[in-house]
Amino acid sequence: MKKKVFILGLILVGVGFGVYKYLYQGHRDIATEEANYTATVNDIFNAFTTNDSLANAKYLDKTVALRGKISTIDFENKIVTVDEKVSARFTGKLPESIKPQDSINLKGRLVGFDDLLEEIQMDQCSIVK
Repeated sequence: MKKKVFILGLILVGVGFGVYKYLYQGHRDIATEEANYTATVNDIFNAFTTNDSLANAKYLDKTVALRGKISTIDFENKIVTVDEKVSARFTGKLPESIKPQDSINLKGRLVGFDDLLEEIQMDQCSIVK
């Protein structure tokens, strides 16, 4: 009887540990991930304006590397607008050397497409050298 209780206890501890590890997985580090897709801003923007459900299935929550020209910079909130079509929120401090009309290569997680503003939303962005 004691042996059955002991084995049942071990099984419950093992299952509990497995559930804990599954629920509390580590967070993604987009800066170190390899980009799933590399494209220009216009390529991804056209994909969303042509068929947003197909583009969502392809790009949503994926690591995407984009290239384009900086439209606006908000150093306080760490947001850069690229080609007036992508709103990129950065995790770290923005370099003071960047300015509007500079070409930029950035990598981040594509969060979605805002139909109202017609803008692609990205977060956890970083500048790719």
